[in-house]
Amino acid sequence: MGARETALHGLMACRKNGAWSNAVLKEYIQRDRLDPRDAALATRLCYGVLQNRARLDFYLKQLLTGKLRDLHPVVRDVLHLGLYQIYELDKIPDSAAVNEAVALTKQYGKNPRAAALVNAVLRNAVRTKGTLKEPVSYADRYSHPEELISLLKANLPKGTLEGMLAADNEAPQTVVQVNLQKTTTEDLVKALEQEGVSTRPHGWMENCLILSGTGNLEKLDAFQKGLFYVQDPASRLSIQCAGLSRETGRVLDCCAAPGGKSFAAAVAMEGKGQITSCDIYPHKVELIQKGATRLGFDNITAVCQDAAAFVPEWEQAMDAVIVDAPCSGLGIIRKKPDIRYKDLKPMQELPELQLRILSNQSRYVRPGGVLMYSTCTVLRRENEEVAAAFLKEHPDFYPEKLKLPGPFPENETGMLTLIPGMYDTDGFFICRMRRNL
Repeated sequence: MGARETALHGLMACRKNGAWSNAVLKEYIQRDRLDPRDAALATRLCYGVLQNRARLDFYLKQLLTGKLRDLHPVVRDVLHLGLYQIYELDKIPDSAAVNEAVALTKQYGKNPRAAALVNAVLRNAVRTKGTLKEPVSYADRYSHPEELISLLKANLPKGTLEGMLAADNEAPQTVVQVNLQKTTTEDLVKALEQEGVSTRPHGWMENCLILSGTGNLEKLDAFQKGLFYVQDPASRLSIQCAGLSRETGRVLDCCAAPGGKSFAAAVAMEGKGQITSCDIYPHKVELIQKGATRLGFDNITAVCQDAAAFVPEWEQAMDAVIVDAPCSGLGIIRKKPDIRYKDLKPMQELPELQLRILSNQSRYVRPGGVLMYSTCTVLRRENEEVAAAFLKEHPDFYPEKLKLPGPFPENETGMLTLIPGMYDTDGFFICRMRRNL
């Protein structure tokens, strides 16, 4: 099975079963035993189609003699794959894109005439490349539903919407943090280069590298030795803002999977103190503990625990509590492109859950301790409004200004929203609060 067929299976699973593209692709790439090159192509194709679906449909309407809605869903998926290769991927010959699409249609299209249709449409696309009308609306140009665009526009500062929409369609970078307990940035760069991996430093986050040419990341010797872990700079910044150090005693990370914040805390604490890293799902707890063991962090204990349920023995026992609450995920669309197509209505219930979790977790903060609240979304109702509601209900906590690195303006509010397209990070919200002595 080749990269295009794996990508098609991924698109079909997302469309038919509501599967998450990142999870299903990982499963299918292993199932189909793709080599690193084909795995990278399958990922680029699946993500590329999901990121550009409305724009590809805009072109299809000009290329079809019939109506778009009359296409069988699988045929439409195949046409999207073909068009994406023809319009976006310079290294793939147009003839290969057309021929592979026709072969896939013969295999998966139920109508025997579908292959001829795909052949005709894609050959027309090759002939007319560069001459079709280009989309004007944000919805068509950036393939975000109108309802989502309206929601983002109402929540983002003026002038930042188009930058976020464009950033959502960029290929996600592989960003890793150096495990300073085992190595230095300089030594890690040398080790990775010896394995054929290219590196460059992140623009403003120290000991943070952007990798390319990794192949299967988990097979790298540097990964297996625990010299680094994968984490976006925004997520690590939230831990930096917590101000943890080797003097910090006990830290609770209540919604920890896959473990990045706990790992960042362990590095900041120089392997000292105690970190309790929780998740509600046993398989994710196992994942956190496996990561901690690989990295050599014996001060992390992974525990299966519902963040909304009270644990009496933790009451006022923690120097810092990290609450990275379940959220709409609208800040990580570039990594999970299908989020944009999810139903927005269930997301309206999230602030109630977030406030309940934050209120419960605040009970574990000792007097004088720090409470960090974060999400990977840009919606005020899940971010500032949850923090404001919490502070109103809990007068024994107050916001505390954030100490931020280079490119950021001085912060006095204790709250920061990172918007995709601005700081080379995911979309993210950070709020630092302290409990009165």
